[in-house]
Amino acid sequence: MRLEAPIQGWEYRLLAWAHEPLQALALTQHVDTDDRILQAAYRYCEELTRFHSRTFYVASGLLPAGKRQAARALYAFCRVTDNLVDESRPGSDPLRALAEWREHVTMAHPPTHGPVALAWADTQARYAIPSGYAAQLIDGVGRDVSQSRYATFAELAEYSYGVASTVGLMAMHIVGFTSAKAVPYAVKLGVALQLTNILRDVAEDWRAGRLYLPQDELDAFGISNAEFENGVVTERWRDFMRFQIERNRQLYAESREGIALLNADGRFAIAAAADLYCAILDDIEENDYDVFSRRARVSSWGKVRRLPNIWWQSRRVAIA
Repeated sequence: MRLEAPIQGWEYRLLAWAHEPLQALALTQHVDTDDRILQAAYRYCEELTRFHSRTFYVASGLLPAGKRQAARALYAFCRVTDNLVDESRPGSDPLRALAEWREHVTMAHPPTHGPVALAWADTQARYAIPSGYAAQLIDGVGRDVSQSRYATFAELAEYSYGVASTVGLMAMHIVGFTSAKAVPYAVKLGVALQLTNILRDVAEDWRAGRLYLPQDELDAFGISNAEFENGVVTERWRDFMRFQIERNRQLYAESREGIALLNADGRFAIAAAADLYCAILDDIEENDYDVFSRRARVSSWGKVRRLPNIWWQSRRVAIA
């Protein structure tokens, strides 16, 4: 097994961003509040995770109790951040809301009436998560306010780093890792997960006025706005999606080797998150690449039946 992730040209800037927060000292002082209030905050994050993402809820459930609640606090922090833009009302200022949220979540001891900020502050301290990653995520989400098209895959990968690789890097600190060699794998997995989101949500994003697919690749395959407006699956669209899915699967394959660099008690959870998300690509293919008429998904039974093999594969991971 390789100990170094293969690096492509578009990754170098992302890796520079990923290493930057590691240079700063992480906050290690735990939140000073009543334990009952803190546990209630964590329970709120758990319920929010279960409501919004069954896949993340299932995968995080494979972690030990402490890391499980921390992972769900991370999800809740990300969800609230996303909602400040995605659910902003006409006439509101999402960038100002993000700035206020950034100030709120960077407090060492947030007010007890904000359960997500409280649980997240405690999680950052307990697991020494560099605060720079949370700041990068907030900046990445803010990009949706001003940008709705991406010229190239490299540009899209930069966006994906901000909204997804940062999550993987924070999760890596919760799970635990053996060395900084794990960083490129976490970055690559984040991009892979976000690309799956993008391919799954093409129709929903189009209705919201956003198109995350690289414009130069759309042009190369002869894809025009008509495909999105009409929601018709053409042979051009099938070819385009085959290309996107092949690259997406390759990113998953390359990132999977990094699981060996994680602490043993977290490998199953991370492998499950990656494989269950990757399975969405299977559903897209089985539905003839029609992401317009239905949202691709993996059923609850589909997730459960995959877990034994994912567990077995994660157990076999070892550093050569």
